[in-house]
Parts: sequence; C-alpha cells; structure tokens
Amino acid sequence: MQTNGAVPEFAKNQVEPSALLVNSFNGVPEINAASFSLTVDGLVQQPQQLSLSALDQFTQQEMVIRHVCVVGLAFIVAWGGVQLGDMLRLARVSPLAGYVAFESADGYFETWDLCKALHPQTLLRTKMNGAPLPAANGAPLRLASPLKLSYKLSKWITAIHVLSTLNPQRLGTWEDQGYEWFAGL
Repeated sequence: MQTNGAVPEFAKNQVEPSALLVNSFNGVPEINAASFSLTVDGLVQQPQQLSLSALDQFTQQEMVIRHVCVVGLAFIVAWGGVQLGDMLRLARVSPLAGYVAFESADGYFETWDLCKALHPQTLLRTKMNGAPLPAANGAPLRLASPLKLSYKLSKWITAIHVLSTLNPQRLGTWEDQGYEWFAGL
C-alpha cells in the first residue's frame, strides 16, 4: 500500500476520535468484506468491479476533515482511503458525464456533480482515525469530503453510477424529501 498526503502532527491533535455520531438511514447492514465488490458503471468506457484488495492497490490518502452535519454539529475526523477520482479515471469517464450516483447497502441513495466527485479531497474511506473503518461508520467503504454536508457522504457504498443527467424524482434520499441538492460547504 502506498501512502500519500500524510496527516501533519498538528492536525492529528485536533481529531476527535469518539465524537462522530453513529448514524444510519436504515440500520447498519452486514457486509462480508471478503466478498465485497464496488461497481463503477454507467457512462464509462471500462466498467469496474473492485474488491477491497483491489482498492488497497491505489495510492492511499490520509486527510483530516471537519465533518459538518446539516443540523450544525461538526466533528474533526482523520480519514484514510482512496481518491474517488482515481476510481473514476480507471473507469475512463465519458466526456458526456456530468453526475455520479452512489448506491449503498442500506438502500441510501445520493447524487453529486462530477466536478466535486473528481476533486482531490473527495475520498472513498476505508480507515477512520488511523484504524479500520468501523461498520457503524460505513465500513467497508464510505464517502468523506470537506466539500459537502454530511447527508451527502454516503456510507456502505456498493455502486457508483456515472450519469449524463439527474432524474428529478431521484436526487437523493434526503433531497427527495426537500433537502437542498448541492449541499456544498
């Protein structure tokens, strides 16, 4: 495993190891890490099925992120994992693409604009505060980014679909109930 972007010592002192709320939309799903596979499909030239061991072959990033909830709570978390953009580049996203949709094992659904998905601070996380990501916090794979509010940061991700347009009737689990779609910070 390669590591890039190690967390500076001063930032590690800001991490709040137990402060992040354990929150789920539909309970914590049971996922077998040995058989787990991430699907990357849609408007791509090379659809992917990536196991956790395949994800470990990508350059690993560490980043301290202030995780901001829509209700105003904020927590500082050190995340470790892979840039989402690396996965999308591997799949060779079509120039017609403009959005990505995330499917989760618990039925949660989310959509993002492609620009924010490709941003170097948008990460697929497998580690939290220097340890393997706990199941309650989204293991084996969750989104982390300082660019979006927490309801955009899907847990238990099983599929990423690259899209040209959004379906206005299916923007995201909370957006379909009236939350703001972009949710940028």
